[in-house]
Order: sequence, then C-alpha cells, then structure tokens
Amino acid sequence: MQNIIIRNATIDDIEKIADIKIEGWQTAYRGIIDDDFLDSMDREKEIEKRRNNIENGVSIVVAELNNEIVGFCLYRNYNNYPEKFKKEADCEISSLYVTSKLKRNGIGRKIMQYVIELLKKEGKTKMILGCLKENYPSRAFYDKMGGKIMDYDEIEFGDKKYGLAIYEYDIVNM
Repeated sequence: MQNIIIRNATIDDIEKIADIKIEGWQTAYRGIIDDDFLDSMDREKEIEKRRNNIENGVSIVVAELNNEIVGFCLYRNYNNYPEKFKKEADCEISSLYVTSKLKRNGIGRKIMQYVIELLKKEGKTKMILGCLKENYPSRAFYDKMGGKIMDYDEIEFGDKKYGLAIYEYDIVNM
C-alpha cells in the first residue's frame, strides 16, 4: 500500500472517522462485547465525540488511500490513563482503527509509526495503550509493533466490565 497518506484530521473527516470506529467495533468486538451494545452504537453521538475532540485540540491523524479515509488514530502527548498508570508513560494512543476490509495491509503499522515519530519529536519516551484482553488479533498486532504488556485492568461498556491488556512502548528505542 504505497499510496497511503497520513495527515492531521479535520472537521470534514469526522463522519468517516465515526463510521470507521463503529464498523471496527462491530466487527472486531463481536463475540467479545455484548451484541446489544454493539448494535446500538449511535453514529450521531460518535460524530459529536470526534467533533469535540478536534475542536478541543485532541490529536487525530487519518490514513488516506486514493483520497478515501481508511483509518485513524487518536493520540495524546500526555497519559490520560487512571492514576496507577501515570508514572508508566508520558503519552498514549487511545484509538487506532483501520477499516476492516483493508486490515493486514500495513496501514495500521504506518499510522502507528507516524504517531510514534510525532511523539518522539515532542520528547516523549514511553507510550501506553489499552486493548481488550480478548481481542487477540489486535493484541498480536500490538505485540508485533513492540509493545510489552505491563498490566491488566478493566473497562466498562454498557453495564458490563471487560478485561483490558495495558501495553507499554519504549518509543525512544523504536
């Protein structure tokens, strides 16, 4: 996939970002998160969340292929995780999605490498990210990208708690 362009997201991108996230959840998390929760994901609420992200300066990059957004990453140059993980990292990736029809084509790798380079330029050294414990394909990707599981936690969606694998990356040596 040579023609991938990674760039900062704009307000014009939010609908596609929302669609990629919802489609990503409904495919990757089927069988992990309750179907009722996945089936009731609200596109308008997701669009509003992403609009608020961009308007409030949260960093989002998108991947384009042939002028179509095919993936995105929301990241922070600080650690927004619970207090027990604050000392472990100085930055984070909180969302990384590629449209399911193009997964395993190197797009996620390109997005993640791009974000890591941006964070390194800001002087960041340790990055954190969480992945659902039972999401084995994504966990394999994060392992392959150099992440090390540092701990486990829980996250709640709807009325149910799910296991979360917490990864740490030594981005200085990547």
